[in-house]
Amino acid sequence: MSDPMPRPPFDPELSTFLTALEARGQFTLTTEMLPRMRGLDITEEALDERLLSRGYERRTLTVPGHLGDPITLAVIQRIGRTGATSAVYTIHGGGMMFGHHLGNLDSYDDWLLNDHDVVLISIDYRLAPEHPDPYPVEDCYAGLVWVHAHADELGIDPERIVIAGQSAGAGLAAGTALLARDRKGPALLAQILVSPMLDDRDSTVSTRQIDGVGVADRQMTRFGWDAYLGSRRGGEDVSVYAASARATDLSGLPRTYIDCGSAEVFRDETVAYASGLWAAGGDAELHVWPGAFHGFTSMMPAAALSLCATAALADWTRRLLDPGAR
Repeated sequence: MSDPMPRPPFDPELSTFLTALEARGQFTLTTEMLPRMRGLDITEEALDERLLSRGYERRTLTVPGHLGDPITLAVIQRIGRTGATSAVYTIHGGGMMFGHHLGNLDSYDDWLLNDHDVVLISIDYRLAPEHPDPYPVEDCYAGLVWVHAHADELGIDPERIVIAGQSAGAGLAAGTALLARDRKGPALLAQILVSPMLDDRDSTVSTRQIDGVGVADRQMTRFGWDAYLGSRRGGEDVSVYAASARATDLSGLPRTYIDCGSAEVFRDETVAYASGLWAAGGDAELHVWPGAFHGFTSMMPAAALSLCATAALADWTRRLLDPGAR
């Protein structure tokens, strides 16, 4: 670990989580941990029961991914829903190395399925290091292309697809949006980038500030980029689709919601990406939550700051999907 830099303080309520985490001892991510970290906390049967109790149903589809290899999509919607509606194509986080495509559904079910009656589509992209760049982002793009081409079958409006992700999932969402623009693929209605992992170069102030502190820190971030890019990390041979902070042209991208914490490792790359979108004439709403660490809304959802962040995203989504609502 390098010499610590001064950093913004953690929110007092959120810091109780970090204190409890620190009491468990230092955590260092290793490759051997990845299989366990790729599982669900509950069984799929229990998840389906929980969805059913809230009036939702899930089905699984196998579709072509990168190079035509099969990947899985989970499609969740309100039971009995009819007609063409908006779709949210969601990409899970986990540093491109772990996580599960069904593990983030609690973040979306009532907020989107109930409030806006969307079809939620979650992609099971392949993970590094077994499947390094470009597999994850190309899987995500291939899944998006399939969803757009099969809009009638899915009961969605092909002109109202929102791409969403958190952390590495947000980085993959940003890369997928760039691929869609550059390949003249599906036109996205919007993108939601929550604490996005965008920059492999490890050169920002926030990466040095959040080194050995917080939840996702500099060590974990480096580990993820190494798994994804190998020896190319930080070098010249990295595409903008793998690390979207490298993109110099952010024109032609969809309306964007982007946020982060002031005390998290991805802060500076998030703010820079929003600035790049504005510089290109784009529509972006940026929130930097004071004293927040990475993933705070998932780890302490009842905290006052988490409720503010959740409400801000819900309000933006309402303005996007229901512009006439009051």
